Amino acid sequence: MSATPAAARPQVLVLAKAPVPGRVKTRLCPPCTPAQAARIAAAALSDTLGAVTSVAASRVLVVDGGYAVPPGWTTVAQRGGPLGDRLVGAFADTRAPGVPAVLIGMDTPQLTARLIGAALAPLGVPGGPDAVLGPAADGGWWALGLREPAHAEVLHTVPTSTPDTGRRTLAALRRRGLRVHLLPRLRDVDTAVDARAVAALCPPGSRFATAVAADVPALMAAAR
Repeated sequence: MSATPAAARPQVLVLAKAPVPGRVKTRLCPPCTPAQAARIAAAALSDTLGAVTSVAASRVLVVDGGYAVPPGWTTVAQRGGPLGDRLVGAFADTRAPGVPAVLIGMDTPQLTARLIGAALAPLGVPGGPDAVLGPAADGGWWALGLREPAHAEVLHTVPTSTPDTGRRTLAALRRRGLRVHLLPRLRDVDTAVDARAVAALCPPGSRFATAVAADVPALMAAAR
């Protein structure tokens, strides 16, 4: 039996910012300094890329800024202004005929290859769902997968970074006539409290957990 061509594999897209102090994880400040927040962001991105690298899929980092990706990855620059437009652009700029895509961010470093595989699997089942959506505890979403990436156009009309972004995204997908499979709810990292909670969920050897242990607990204790 011949191997599946790489071009026929589903795609995993990681939407991220280069971990530059003052441009990433600004809600960690305070208690973190911009440099500490950037180190935490870099660790989160590294763990996320590591988890995706373990999955049998084509891998694309859709990045704002410059970042050196591991072997086996390609990069695409983000385009557009508002986040919704950048999400649509990420799907459009990486689209391959007949190839489903799952997009995740860099805010859920507790992700494992198993969870990513669970997001990809339903999109490869004939007659299965048209989309998968992973709700986030803050009301947003951590993953969106589409059997046909062109359907990402619905995101143009969905407000982002609100407590009901996830609900509105689900409603927009269903209004388009798509069958949506819901993934497990995850907590993403916005604040220092989130960072500590998510670090406790990370697999052994997590760079994110190590960075949080180094840069967050003492600062939070001092702030009490």
